[in-house]
Amino acid sequence: MLAEAIPSSQLKMSLRGKLIEPQDADYETCRKVYNGMIDKHPTMIARCLDEADVIAAVNFARENDMLVAVRGGGHNGAGLGMCDGGLVIDLSLMKGSHVDPAAGTVQVQGGCTLGDVDHATHAFGMALPMGIQSTTGIAGLTLGGGVGHLSRRCGLTIDNLLEADVVLANGQFVKASAKENPDLFWALRGGGGNFGVVTSFLFRTHPISMVYGGPMLWELEDAKEVMRWYHEFIQHAPDEMNGFFAFLIVPPGAPFPEHLHLKNMCAVVWCYTGPQESAEKAFEPIRNFKTPALDLVGPLPVPALQSMFDPLMPTGMQWYWKGDYVKELTDEAIDLYIKYGSQLPTMLSTVHLYPINGAAARVDKKATAWNYRDATYAMVIAGIDPDSGNKDIITNWAKDYWQAVHPYSLGGSYINFMMEEGQDRVKATYGDNYNRLVEIKNKYDPDNLFRVNQNIIPASS
Repeated sequence: MLAEAIPSSQLKMSLRGKLIEPQDADYETCRKVYNGMIDKHPTMIARCLDEADVIAAVNFARENDMLVAVRGGGHNGAGLGMCDGGLVIDLSLMKGSHVDPAAGTVQVQGGCTLGDVDHATHAFGMALPMGIQSTTGIAGLTLGGGVGHLSRRCGLTIDNLLEADVVLANGQFVKASAKENPDLFWALRGGGGNFGVVTSFLFRTHPISMVYGGPMLWELEDAKEVMRWYHEFIQHAPDEMNGFFAFLIVPPGAPFPEHLHLKNMCAVVWCYTGPQESAEKAFEPIRNFKTPALDLVGPLPVPALQSMFDPLMPTGMQWYWKGDYVKELTDEAIDLYIKYGSQLPTMLSTVHLYPINGAAARVDKKATAWNYRDATYAMVIAGIDPDSGNKDIITNWAKDYWQAVHPYSLGGSYINFMMEEGQDRVKATYGDNYNRLVEIKNKYDPDNLFRVNQNIIPASS
């Protein structure tokens, strides 16, 4: 059945939330996602208010053979929270949260952003290991794994997931945990949105309120020395010490001094979660290694670090992402990283190496769907610019950079750092866990209703 011929009245009557169609005044706004490069036109957008709305939308899509995309925060680089000519199940209005300070947990709905989670937990002196930008959606981040400032101390976001509420492809509402539907729980932890619509997550939190963090910048001519030192340092650093390496162009504004504005530099953005009174001593070997051109590291609340880069990256920028898991940084690889990292095509384009070798590495690779527990870094190359006229420039730079450094990777990529790159990349990302994911997909979504994602293809397809 053609999507255009599907009557929407049935779904409208089933929703407490609003069903948005192309003729509606807010359609253009609601179809936009974080990446301005994405320009998809769904037939309907169901802005769900509760689980009953999600169930109604899933049932409607299945019964009418509609293409389905599920939108949480809308941050997915490839725009996989949106689709052409189908139904978008939009969770962005489902922002409820509940902290249980006695249990040390937080429950959040699928439309929450990392900022929403930080707001809920910080009031109780708690934190959840998440990403690095507060506008990111918690749902997509979690289902992909969840890499960020607290990964070396607390593990990935999925390592702190206790249970999830899920609407399956058949419309059934189930709970996934170590005790209930444990196979589904395993798959949700890294397997993306392949298995259902997760409407709520229950996480274990950590007693972290203040950190000692922020960026240190060095001249580009020092990049090889800094990268060599950083690679050695982060492999032996205590779990409380986290820092991701970056190539960047210094923004022309506060808090950066004018003489550094628009300079191509290298940096490490630090996050130390040990006692504040121990922070200066912990940073002695870092500051003694080589005096940075700029040192903005100091005490700050977790939400402040989490939102530090938000003003630079508003919704609607053009984005093109390429990523890999990386274990070693050989001299040959470092030379290539520097070659392309010194040719950032636009002011906001950047390269990050996120360390995932502390607590995250001590989880068995078979314990969750997330396969690369032996990696040292999740690397991402991000071409970014506000001007759609620079789309080809940032895309070609990211692809060329990735092509050069990919031979020095482990083969797969963090799915949250992938565009639509084909089935071979999906299989490489899940490695030995892929066949088990197919078995679970066969059980929970045999007809592949949920396929607008980094897709695990069921055996029946």
